[in-house]
Amino acid sequence: MSEEIQNIETKAVSLEVPDLRAKIMNALKTVYDPEIPVDVYELGLIYEITIYPINNVHVLMTLTSPSCPSAEAIPTEVEQKIKSIEGVNDVKVEITWDPPYSQDMMSEAAKLELGFL
Repeated sequence: MSEEIQNIETKAVSLEVPDLRAKIMNALKTVYDPEIPVDVYELGLIYEITIYPINNVHVLMTLTSPSCPSAEAIPTEVEQKIKSIEGVNDVKVEITWDPPYSQDMMSEAAKLELGFL
């Protein structure tokens, strides 16, 4: 009987993670670079979202440039938006410059919004 319960719990966890990932992605789509009218997700600034057990979230991201005037504000807002999602335990946002950001990382929607298509 305990094996059945464990299987049910495993299935529940595997169902929750995609749902949590979708909620995280939706939250990221509400964070904007103040100088660009496109969210950080569509801009391609989010390199990786990792969800660890107990819903600890790690986000690896970059900024449009190392001299970005919002270099402190954007990662802080990303962290706050994800922490506000029900069920999220802890959030760590890590900034990386490798690979360097380029406009090729933008989604087609972002390129269209910014007039690149």
